Amino acid sequence: NRVLDIILEVYECRSDQDEFFIPLIKSYMCEHQTLCHILGFKFKFHQEPNGETPSSLYHVAAALLQHNLIALEDLYVHLLPQDSAIVEEHKREILEAKQIARKLTMVVVPSEKSEDKEKDKEKEEEKSEKPPDNQKLGLLEALLRIGDWHHAQNIMEQMPAYYATSHKAIAIALCQLLHLILEPLYRRAGVPKGAKASLLKPLRNKQAPAPVETFEDLSKDVFTMLGYLGPHLSHDPILFAKIVRLGKSFMKEYQSESKQDTKDKLDSLLSCFLSVSDQVLLPSLTLMECNACMSEELWGFFKLFPYQHRYRLYGQWKNETYSNHPLLVKVKAQTVDRAKYIMKRLTKENVKPSGRQIGKLSHSNPTILFDYILSQIQWYDNLITPVVDSLKYLTSLNYDVLAYCIIEALANPEKEKMKHDDTTISSWLQSLASLCGAVFRKYPIELAGILQYVTNQLKAGKSFDLLILKEVVQKMAGIEITDEMTVEQLEAMTGGEQLKAEGGYFGQIRNTKKSSQRLKDALLDHELALPLCLLMAQQRNGVVFSEGGEKHLKLVGKLYDQCHDTLVQFGGFLASNLSTEDYIKRVPSVDILCNQFHTPHDAAFFLSRPMYAHQILSKYDELKKAEKGNRQQQKVHKYISACEQVMAPVHEAVVSLHPPKVWDDIRPQFYATFWSLTMYDLAVPHNAYDREVNKLKLQIKAIDENAEMPLNKKKKEKERCTALQDKLQEEEKKQLEHVQRVLHRLKLEKDNWLLAKSTKNETITKFLQLCLFPRCVFSAIDAVYCARFVELVHQQKTPNFCTLLCYDRVFSDIIYTVASCTENESRRYGRFLCCMLETVTRWHSDKAIYEKECGNYPGFLTIFRASGFDGGNKADQLDYENFRHVVHKWHYKLTKASVHCLETGEYTHIRNILIVLTKILPYYPKVLNLGQALECRVHKICQEEKEKRPDLYALAMGYSGQLKSRKVHMVPENEFHHKEPVNITTPGGLQNGPGNSSKPAAAAASTTSKNEEGTAEDAGEFCVTAIATKGSKEKEDKEKSGKEKKEKKEKNSGSTPEAKAGGKEKQREEKSADSKEKTPKAEKDKRKDEKKEEKSKSDGKSADKESSKERDVSKEGKLKESSSSSKGEKNPGPGSLKSPVPRSEGPESERGKRLSSSEETHDKEKSEKKRDSTGAKEDKKQYPLMF
Repeated sequence: NRVLDIILEVYECRSDQDEFFIPLIKSYMCEHQTLCHILGFKFKFHQEPNGETPSSLYHVAAALLQHNLIALEDLYVHLLPQDSAIVEEHKREILEAKQIARKLTMVVVPSEKSEDKEKDKEKEEEKSEKPPDNQKLGLLEALLRIGDWHHAQNIMEQMPAYYATSHKAIAIALCQLLHLILEPLYRRAGVPKGAKASLLKPLRNKQAPAPVETFEDLSKDVFTMLGYLGPHLSHDPILFAKIVRLGKSFMKEYQSESKQDTKDKLDSLLSCFLSVSDQVLLPSLTLMECNACMSEELWGFFKLFPYQHRYRLYGQWKNETYSNHPLLVKVKAQTVDRAKYIMKRLTKENVKPSGRQIGKLSHSNPTILFDYILSQIQWYDNLITPVVDSLKYLTSLNYDVLAYCIIEALANPEKEKMKHDDTTISSWLQSLASLCGAVFRKYPIELAGILQYVTNQLKAGKSFDLLILKEVVQKMAGIEITDEMTVEQLEAMTGGEQLKAEGGYFGQIRNTKKSSQRLKDALLDHELALPLCLLMAQQRNGVVFSEGGEKHLKLVGKLYDQCHDTLVQFGGFLASNLSTEDYIKRVPSVDILCNQFHTPHDAAFFLSRPMYAHQILSKYDELKKAEKGNRQQQKVHKYISACEQVMAPVHEAVVSLHPPKVWDDIRPQFYATFWSLTMYDLAVPHNAYDREVNKLKLQIKAIDENAEMPLNKKKKEKERCTALQDKLQEEEKKQLEHVQRVLHRLKLEKDNWLLAKSTKNETITKFLQLCLFPRCVFSAIDAVYCARFVELVHQQKTPNFCTLLCYDRVFSDIIYTVASCTENESRRYGRFLCCMLETVTRWHSDKAIYEKECGNYPGFLTIFRASGFDGGNKADQLDYENFRHVVHKWHYKLTKASVHCLETGEYTHIRNILIVLTKILPYYPKVLNLGQALECRVHKICQEEKEKRPDLYALAMGYSGQLKSRKVHMVPENEFHHKEPVNITTPGGLQNGPGNSSKPAAAAASTTSKNEEGTAEDAGEFCVTAIATKGSKEKEDKEKSGKEKKEKKEKNSGSTPEAKAGGKEKQREEKSADSKEKTPKAEKDKRKDEKKEEKSKSDGKSADKESSKERDVSKEGKLKESSSSSKGEKNPGPGSLKSPVPRSEGPESERGKRLSSSEETHDKEKSEKKRDSTGAKEDKKQYPLMF
């Protein structure tokens, strides 16, 4: 033993002579146990309190272990400290780290904070001065130095995770071993082009792990070594870069591999690289202070992963990695503390220096930093702008991490997306949405993750997060969606793309080309364009059913509007940014959208419309190239031919959207034409083009006069303005040619649009249900389009289209439409009514205009002939004065409906009617007494809602102020129209369309029968009558004398209920006698049936009626409410504007159903008023509404 001890002593002194001493000890033929005990005794000799084991002894022990001259288990028991002590020490370190973290997060007085920092520094200095002599770690280091990985691994397995490599010497030794193992593979696959790698001396030890030649060899030892190394790879940035470059090379090979067998083998390696990224690379980056180069290097590797893999790695990094090691716990606390310091001092003025500090901090710990910044933005939205500006110093990896952190913050299940009142979206969500839009526009961040998140939320039936998509599209593409557009902006939006960009938005759209391209690429690459559109359209209709029962009606309306507005905005972005091929490839035909994807009809046509326009223009260009001809007429014929070829399949496709009965009234060609055109096709906004050109001319003039501007900048700005001016003028010319072609096409098509198979009333009903009402609330542009389309159909002298009836149905009862609108829909509906009133007001204002635009048009016929419009009989046309009466009736109807909505007390009724009234203010009210009635009711709303519902109070006050300012433009009733009606005589017994011989003769929108006139009088309404008579003078005299008698009877009749009831019976007898003279046989029979029915019902009524007209009107309001729920037979009077033909059954659009129920309830109301209001005092000159 003494000899062996001497040999070991000498070996220890000459530890570099392994080749000599190892064979010597082997030849000595001693027992392994004996050798181990002698070596163990040497280790114990150095276990004194202040003893230090020499490194040569560790080397000797390591060499003997490697050559299997001693067993590790035998030597391990002689080494200190014990394993239990090591575990205790590790736990103590974690506890200390957590205490430090807790101190940093606590609010303390500055003096105490500085004292604690000094104590912590002293402790750290003590530890560094007297490191504990851990013989196990010393042996481990020696084993790694000589390349004995097998025994080193066995020792590390006995210790807590990352405990061994937390000691710098061991981490560096392991890194050096990895350098040697990776050298051949790195030289082959990892060295960047043009770089020269330094040479490494290989290990002399043949028993060391073999160097790797292929990626498959990495799984033998390298991945395991890296796993033990963990976050301490930070000690060797060069090895970090080598691992990352090898990973990058592997991913390129993986992505290029096409053989499935090989790819399956590489899949296991891919999972290994993902594990290394999670457990080694990201934690190591955390411990590297401000190393931007390593961050960029790592991004070169990570960007080859799909975003799903990257986000999983970031999630692990943020939520789990920092709790696995004492060092990382401290780093997290220090990062949060530093982030607080920076954010407290961040302002608009110091963005640059603060941004640099944020950049430095983010290179190593982006997840922790961004988590804190986002939490601050959720509380303080005024930080958004300075934060966005300060993020310009981030690395590419940091931007990607930021996108993940934003998505995680949005998906936080602990955060409520609604405020406590359950009526508005939370401010934190709005702040994050604003940040998203600004950040994604300004910086090159991948959008796939956020777009997929919104898509997944829509799939789950949640529409709150559409706010994010709305902000992203608005900021990145410059497409705004707002219903508060000015008239000038709306006019600009009907022009070309250049005019829209210059005059259609509140903010000028500049520099969105790159950002919009990025957004388009993200949508197309991940196939999200069409799914998002379809999900939004489906969610829009589904939100009423999914949220309607639980949430407040105000919130449901907002969610519906948000879905709709984002759909319109997103669809507009796709239409203007996708190429024709991409758009047609992704958007299916309208019948597939509606029947297979269950997309609502309005949304389906909205998505298909750009496709039709693209296809028509493409086909038109083809035909022009095929046959060269410059004549305008030839061009028009080619355009019409192109339209026919493109739209023919569409005409066939739309037939399946509605029941066959629908197509008895309107043809599929008319339906498709209405839904496929836009305002761009109908009119050129010359004023908008002139306005923008004049602005540019003024800009050029201002540039010339600016003496301070440098000459080169002057020249550049002038060139920009001149080029823009030329573009606008060219665009205007192009649109003018297009509109002329479209109008010529419509002129040729119009004769086949509407069939005369059923009544005009039924035709108009279907037009309103299926076309006008669904589209007029779709967008502000569509609202204008609908009004202009009606005017165009009238101007084209379309057969079987009654303009007067159409306007009458729009204005006569708006209560039900207004009540069923959301807030934004009511704005669009108000804009639609405003455009309709604008046209009516123009015709009403001047007889010459009326005669020119309406005098000889089929839309103003008062008699509907089977043969259509002959164009020669002036007696059949509604004259100017009678038209003025009709316009007054419409104004009165609007007033009546408005007062009803204001008096209901319902939130949505009041809000919506105030919005509609504000929109139509330029053209209504025009009559002084109607304006006073509205003013009175609105004033009452202001008083009632001041304390209860502030938003209604604000709306009412706003409208009240504007109404008062418009008072100077109102006129008395006798100036608006002559009160005495001008009777027009028409030949009796004419048919009301083919196949309707039993129907009463001659009913038009402006004319009612005598029986209906009585009803209108009782209800306080005024309607112009056109009486079918033989034209004799005696008949007119008889009629006048009958009226005088009636008035005398009413005046002389007693005020008691009995007298009123008696007067009522006599009145009915006179009416029936009068109608016998003036109606055909079929009408007489109908009158008899009505009389019997009314008599039987009036007998059961209470005779106690209110004599004052104010009570009478309030009664009408009650009757309206009761009639809306009653289920009776509808019997409109002869010549009434309501359809005598039953409604066609079958699925119709939602808006159409609303209209249908509106008409039926209106008919009920009329019949009720006939029965209940005959006892009221008749006074044509004043309306009961005014009392």
